Amino acid sequence: MQLFFIFTPKQTKKMMTLIAIFFPFASFFLRGRILTSIICLILQITLIGWIPAAIWAVISLQNSRADKRNEKLIKAMKSRS
Repeated sequence: MQLFFIFTPKQTKKMMTLIAIFFPFASFFLRGRILTSIICLILQITLIGWIPAAIWAVISLQNSRADKRNEKLIKAMKSRS
């Protein structure tokens, strides 16, 4: 699902990374992880918790991208067989 349909995929990745850094809870919310978003917002409310929340959001975003890439590769390999 393309969230920012007026941007190219490369720009969308950059935009989501910036959102994950500056608004970690919104990064989870935009990807449909509501409960995780609420937990992240609670962590983010404190100034000290902002940095771990931002790191968590960026790592989660990167893992999500890697999972999609792996699924695409597995699907391509299965179709070759």
